[in-house]
Amino acid sequence: MFNPLLTSFVCVADSGSFNQAAEKLYISSTAVIKQINSLEKHLDLKLFERTNHGIRLTAAGQVIYRYAKQMFTLSEQAITQAHMNTEIANRTFCVGTSILNPCRPFMDLWYQVNSFFPGYQLHIVPFEDDHADILTQISALGVKFDFLIGACDSRQWLTRCRFLPLCRCPQSIAVPREHPLAGKKKLRLRDLYGETVMLVKRGDSPTVDRLRDELERYPQIHLVDTPQFYDIEVFNRCVQTGCLLVTLDCWAEVHPSLVTIPVEWDHAIPYGILYQLDPPEDVARFIEMVRTRARFPAPGSTGQKTSCTSSI
Repeated sequence: MFNPLLTSFVCVADSGSFNQAAEKLYISSTAVIKQINSLEKHLDLKLFERTNHGIRLTAAGQVIYRYAKQMFTLSEQAITQAHMNTEIANRTFCVGTSILNPCRPFMDLWYQVNSFFPGYQLHIVPFEDDHADILTQISALGVKFDFLIGACDSRQWLTRCRFLPLCRCPQSIAVPREHPLAGKKKLRLRDLYGETVMLVKRGDSPTVDRLRDELERYPQIHLVDTPQFYDIEVFNRCVQTGCLLVTLDCWAEVHPSLVTIPVEWDHAIPYGILYQLDPPEDVARFIEMVRTRARFPAPGSTGQKTSCTSSI
């Protein structure tokens, strides 16, 4: 980044001797003298006074020495900063997205705190909502994804990842568009009498288990188990059978043939960010930034407001 002869010049000035400088530079003293002579010729300046007692810098040499030292320092700083910037530029957060776990709400958070992560980029990684494979996807946090965002109340999920709750998403009822209940703005429990209601089987979600406890008190409501983790086939089955489906407000736009209706009950699933059990420093820092600085918009696949209640 600068004239390499300056390295020999500074070494000679610091050593006070051509011989000592030669030892430090691992070259002969004759080579050092030639380099200094070449530099003096190039600059058209006399840099050293040669005397019987050794050498010393001339007035011109003192000026060149002072600026050369500054150049060395700036050069080292520039190289260090360039390496740091290269590392930062290569940093990427990978965010998973699917039909039931879209990354749009994560993006809303990212743009509130991204100024604290200069050089970072987001890479969106799609995945399938396959109930048979979802645990593999959750286990891929830290490998395939850095973050997922969605509803989480699964004991099995929470043994495989950490979870930052942002709000609670109300449980609702999805009905086929041609169902007699489809025109209602809100449902009461007695509206479910005589209906078959699909919901997650007992044992994995404390919130769903509490809802089942309530519904099982009414023999007029017939309950049918779904897999413990929803995928699009569960919504298709709701349409095909004409049954009702316990769903979430944030999934209102998942299936175009279903209408999602709120219910007069107090059941909601935590909604937030999932990340790996042992997060690296930048992931942990992002989570802390979101926890302390971000305002979380209620999740909705089209950005509309829902009744999600914030817990940040």
